[in-house]
Amino acid sequence: MREYDEFDQARWVPEPPGNPERSAFERDRARVLHSAALRRLAAKTQVVGPGEIPDHGRHIPRTRLTHSLECAQIGREMGKALGCDPDLVETACLAHDLGHPPFGHNGETVLNELAARCGGFEGNAQSLRLLTRLEAKVLTADGRSAGLNLTRATLDSALKYPWTSAHGAKFGVYPDDLPVFRWVRQGVPADRVCFEAQTMDWSDDVAYSVHDLEDAMHSGHVTPALLRDAGERREVCERTLKAYADDSCLTELEETLARLVAEPLWPARFTETMADLVALKSFTSALIGRFCLSAQRATLEAYGRGFTRHGADLIVPRVTRLECALLKGVTAHYVMSRDDHHANQARQRELIAELASMIMLGAPGTLEPALRAAFAEAADDAARLRVVIDQIASLTDGSAIALHRTLGSRH
Repeated sequence: MREYDEFDQARWVPEPPGNPERSAFERDRARVLHSAALRRLAAKTQVVGPGEIPDHGRHIPRTRLTHSLECAQIGREMGKALGCDPDLVETACLAHDLGHPPFGHNGETVLNELAARCGGFEGNAQSLRLLTRLEAKVLTADGRSAGLNLTRATLDSALKYPWTSAHGAKFGVYPDDLPVFRWVRQGVPADRVCFEAQTMDWSDDVAYSVHDLEDAMHSGHVTPALLRDAGERREVCERTLKAYADDSCLTELEETLARLVAEPLWPARFTETMADLVALKSFTSALIGRFCLSAQRATLEAYGRGFTRHGADLIVPRVTRLECALLKGVTAHYVMSRDDHHANQARQRELIAELASMIMLGAPGTLEPALRAAFAEAADDAARLRVVIDQIASLTDGSAIALHRTLGSRH
């Protein structure tokens, strides 16, 4: 077993010792929990928007914040079972979506296009930037922000993709943030994802695959009985194969989904009676337990308990990964492929592009005060563009719409 040592608990900017009754990772958890970036996730849509579920007062669709809290609960329990520091894994889960811009992955796509001249945009790289630069907590000796100044181990645990954009479309650091990234990754083999980050990543998959499906059932987009039809299952499997399980084959996915739907835990119907609500909750609880325990058992069998940081890999059995992927495929097929969903996404992308243009035109006055100095001190157009991208990425869905309206009225 490897214990967390002083190297793991070191901070980018040295700080005086804190309360001796709190561990370094407990302090990290508190810093993320109290951050403005985490609070902003409350106003960022997960999958189903607030107007897409009839408001009976019983079910409110998940936001990025509630998803992050659910992911953190799953990650904390998994981490503890596997011998990791539970506060460390929970903090990584709380932080994993901080960099998501308004309108989720749709906003991420258009911001990546707009930011091509300054290194692109990726939600995971933006999370690192928030944690190490944009959040207000600690200043360096020369007065620059060190973000939340979390420990090395916590930052590494939040790095789902510990590489630059040269590696591919998904990446975890911009060129501008390489100094702190190299400090975090000191002594670690290139591209090696730490054990706690792997646990966070699987907790994220479990949380959103199950809960997005639950929200989709409440919205009426997914009817459980539909998937008892082989033709419907094939369409779901085709989408899953393309988006979430390209290492599989259609037949394997169809067989897996048929088995899953035939199990007693699969809801027979969903009409929002109390019995149906209880059955749906039992369904989601059973799936979360199933996915987590499967990974825990396989990992403990391979490594035993207590391998932390870079001493082991989380092992998720293939059938478990396929079942998780298929749940994502169900939501994607019935929610994300709708014509009105695509039309709404097109309007969102147009709004963000116009917003970027208007902010740049009026900067630094159109930026929030905390970003104006960075814009004024930027060395070139690319650096100024990055500040504008930081501004837009920090917005919620509603504040992006409101700022677009405000700046548009001035022209």
